[in-house]
Amino acid sequence: MAVAGAQVGLSEMARAYWPVLAMSFCTALLATPLCRALALKRNIVDRPDDWLKPHHKPIPYLGGVAIFLGWLGGILLGVWYLAHLQPAGRPAPIGWGDARVWGLIAAGAITTAVGLFDDLRMASPRVKLVGNVVAALVLVACGIGADLLTPVLSLMRVQLPAGDSWIVWAYSIPLTTAIVVGACNATNLLDGMDGLCSGVLGVISLGFLILAVHLHTHSGWLAGDPWRVVLALAMMGAALGFLPYNRNPATIFMGDAGSMLLGLNAAVLILMFAEARALKWCMGAVVVMGLPLADMVLAMARRWRAQRPIMLGDRSHFYDQLRDRGWSVRRVVLVSYIVAGVFALCGCLAPIYLRTLTVVPFFLALLVATLVVIKKFRLVRVDGPKGDRCA
Repeated sequence: MAVAGAQVGLSEMARAYWPVLAMSFCTALLATPLCRALALKRNIVDRPDDWLKPHHKPIPYLGGVAIFLGWLGGILLGVWYLAHLQPAGRPAPIGWGDARVWGLIAAGAITTAVGLFDDLRMASPRVKLVGNVVAALVLVACGIGADLLTPVLSLMRVQLPAGDSWIVWAYSIPLTTAIVVGACNATNLLDGMDGLCSGVLGVISLGFLILAVHLHTHSGWLAGDPWRVVLALAMMGAALGFLPYNRNPATIFMGDAGSMLLGLNAAVLILMFAEARALKWCMGAVVVMGLPLADMVLAMARRWRAQRPIMLGDRSHFYDQLRDRGWSVRRVVLVSYIVAGVFALCGCLAPIYLRTLTVVPFFLALLVATLVVIKKFRLVRVDGPKGDRCA
């Protein structure tokens, strides 16, 4: 690779990082049938009901464990590469002694464990919320999302006086927690149809990867850039390695363990893009996550209109409404992939080709267009009493 500060070629990056994608994909691909067999042996299955779970027969869980193993394998291989295989004389951007590595793995393990507990024992929404908050605090403690104020102040050309670092923590901790909780719940809510969550998150990870590769190729070997590439590839490989078993008709579900873990990784990438040199990279990463975030906001709006608790589920997610209109599962999932791709392209291409002052009105226009589509297709429908089920 080129020296720090020089551009890095795409072919050089492909040769350097393809093992991360291969490791996460192959690990998830091989671990999924093993987890499925274990779930069937232990009778760990998701049984259908008359409303929120319309599948026709019990489907084994534990897909989230396979996703975790694929994600973990990709990260560990990526750290090993970054720590040992960079050219001689160049300091490693991240290594085994870096707190971010073990903090991220710990947060991922916590998120997966809480999700798995819910899959096995039907944990209350409060328990899952506490787990998300704990994972967010672990991330902040290890340095991920610990300074979200500086990019905003740099845009405003404001510098904090010495000794006022507590302001950074007071701003960053609640915002990081909100991002982690929001992303985990957004992906959790999206996991309601065969192949939907895993495929959409695969598309989203591609958007993150484009952003990360652009930053890496134009900054050389800066500390955050290779790490973002590794996280995007680990997320992509884990999601796509699980997808062949989860596509319609699914033979295994990821459950909350898998959906919340993918959401956590997305949150970490958003936080790490906030560390880049301009605020537009963070805004772009949020837009890349546009589909699950939009569905989460719609769910909250529906429940508020119906005067129901926010944490109570319903059968009015956008994919449920399309299904109720006679669309097949595969058609709904395909359209969802396309919509996720549109958000991902807008979120990654706008920051690359537009200046910050132009990116903001562009994203506002995208938001207005999204609201127009939501109104046109009446996607804020409120269910009747039968919709009152725990999310």
